[in-house]
Amino acid sequence: MMHTQFSTSPSAMRMSSAASSVDGDNDDLTKYQNPTNRDDQVFSAISGDGGIKVTVATVRNLVNDLMMQHNLSPTPGDALGRLVTCSVLMANGMQDEQQLQITINADGPLRGAVAITTDGGRFVKAYVGTPQLGKMALPEAIGTKGTVQVVKNHPDWPNPYNGITAIEYGDMDRDIGQYLADSEQRSCALAAATAFNEILCTSAGGYLVEQLPGVQDDTIAQIEKNLAMVVELNKKEQKEQQNNSNNKLPANLLLQGTTPLEIAQLLLKDLDMQPLQQLSSPPALKCNCDDERLVRALRLLPLEEVEDLLEKEEQVEARCHFCGKVYRMGPDEIRRRFIEKKEQDPSLENL
Repeated sequence: MMHTQFSTSPSAMRMSSAASSVDGDNDDLTKYQNPTNRDDQVFSAISGDGGIKVTVATVRNLVNDLMMQHNLSPTPGDALGRLVTCSVLMANGMQDEQQLQITINADGPLRGAVAITTDGGRFVKAYVGTPQLGKMALPEAIGTKGTVQVVKNHPDWPNPYNGITAIEYGDMDRDIGQYLADSEQRSCALAAATAFNEILCTSAGGYLVEQLPGVQDDTIAQIEKNLAMVVELNKKEQKEQQNNSNNKLPANLLLQGTTPLEIAQLLLKDLDMQPLQQLSSPPALKCNCDDERLVRALRLLPLEEVEDLLEKEEQVEARCHFCGKVYRMGPDEIRRRFIEKKEQDPSLENL
């Protein structure tokens, strides 16, 4: 099974009212409920035979925080919302302190995007190259020539894991899904999308359906049937509402109040859904930048350039791409920080 994009619409979730009657009834699912998707949430579950894992996220609040943090217009907001959704889904279940970075480098006017997620999806930071763009199709904004690069790292690892694939679609989730298939040889279904009303994100989220080692053929057949069912419901609703949008899965579902729990129940219908351990708090923005990064950046320059800069400028400043915070230092402070560092590290004696 390898699917990288599926599309549906709000009416598909008319089935969600019956979701409570599908697998998982024997468990207390009350703690996983999230009425009207008020809170951001990541819900994960596994099929009873251990062959399929499903992770579903709603991150509308997170995307609106990014919209304000970077002063994004809807098109860059859509791109970054999809990227952050994919990163949160992929990070689910990773070790504490493990870091996942997804970098999109492409030829479109968006000028690329980066998302970094840590601690199993608890903390996120992200940015795009161009925060303000006019209305345009996402592939036009992102570009269709470029790369998806994923770096995974942990403080205890001797070396990070790196993977890279070519962009084929320019819509984030399908290209990242293609990366998972080509670079990590993972059979999965990945979908992510957003919905906007002017500059307000009204819905954002996605799901990741993964085949696990040893999955049985009948389980694969059932999950494909469940995925196809959602697609067919979407096609029917598109005709009824004359809706030409075909890439809003599952943003339209979430917009109608269908929760991650209910989406997971639909995807794992007749597969004895078993909830997995959930995040203790919703995904949140967190940047670990500090003024030491400015000093480290200056140390990369030749000494003559640093001295010339300090003579010409009253202060040196740097802006964090992720959170927008600006750090400023005067010549005396920079020289003092350089002296302190040299005392700690004799190899920097020439700085």
